[in-house]
Amino acid sequence: METLSSIESFVRSAELGSFSAAARRLSLTPGGVSKNVAKLEADLGVRLFHRSTRSLTLTEAGEQFLAQVASGLDAIQSAIASTSTVAGQPAGTLKVGMAMAFGRDHILPLLGQFLERYPAIKPDWRFDNRQVDLIGEGFDAAIGGGIDIAPGVVVRELAKIHLILVASPQYLARKFTPKSPADLQQLDALIRYSQTTNRTTPWHLKSTTGEQVSIELPPRITLNDPEMLCNSAIAGLGIAHVPMPHALRHLENGVLVRVLPEWYTEAGAICLYFAAKKLMPAKTRVFVDFIVEMFRSQQLAEKWSAIRTQPSL
Repeated sequence: METLSSIESFVRSAELGSFSAAARRLSLTPGGVSKNVAKLEADLGVRLFHRSTRSLTLTEAGEQFLAQVASGLDAIQSAIASTSTVAGQPAGTLKVGMAMAFGRDHILPLLGQFLERYPAIKPDWRFDNRQVDLIGEGFDAAIGGGIDIAPGVVVRELAKIHLILVASPQYLARKFTPKSPADLQQLDALIRYSQTTNRTTPWHLKSTTGEQVSIELPPRITLNDPEMLCNSAIAGLGIAHVPMPHALRHLENGVLVRVLPEWYTEAGAICLYFAAKKLMPAKTRVFVDFIVEMFRSQQLAEKWSAIRTQPSL
């Protein structure tokens, strides 16, 4: 097993380009990874890396060795993970990344049911409004939208993302109910600031009849979180452009209504992301199947569609 650890340190360092990145992936210290690689070099009698203060590159011998062992290492680790069970049940730590509000509202409530089915799995769920590096950070899976698809990552769509315009009934009663996108210019716009693009996000609207329009309004308030946009709209501060998963419960309890209900925005999909492996770890496989089953049984894709009839003023 000591040799396997050394080979893993070498392979991950080669893939990620540094001992520090490999250490984060393997939950080791950079010094521990460097020591493992040095021991492997000593055992093989060859230098595998050219080292400098700024870079880590493979030697010719290192490139040849990587080509020979990388796929075999992945196969061995997948086989170990796939057969890792306690009393016949999938076992191990399951590291999953997801956005804060989305995970809290839609994934965390499923945790109890998941643990009843798979008591030997230990969830390690990370709630963070950023794109995670699925491979580099050692995540088993991630759930979200707009995540860059890196090589070796499998994507399974759960539901389309539609954004809609919402406001509180009190705000619209105080102002007026717009009849067309042009009327939005006369209302208070609650605008989202994108931390991905570092700018505010225009409203690219599409009608159920196929018309399209882009609107860039002067912001009354700028916020960087869809949940805060919903809360600001509930407080009667203006009109917000938010994803259906965040808006639906507020529409259902009447604190928000749709504005221009025939208009919406298509914004990709909410997906499950996981590493592509010939032998997927059992803990990951059952989690993927469980989430897909829950989305299907709860009809979330249908509920989050902006094209279906929603409460409006």
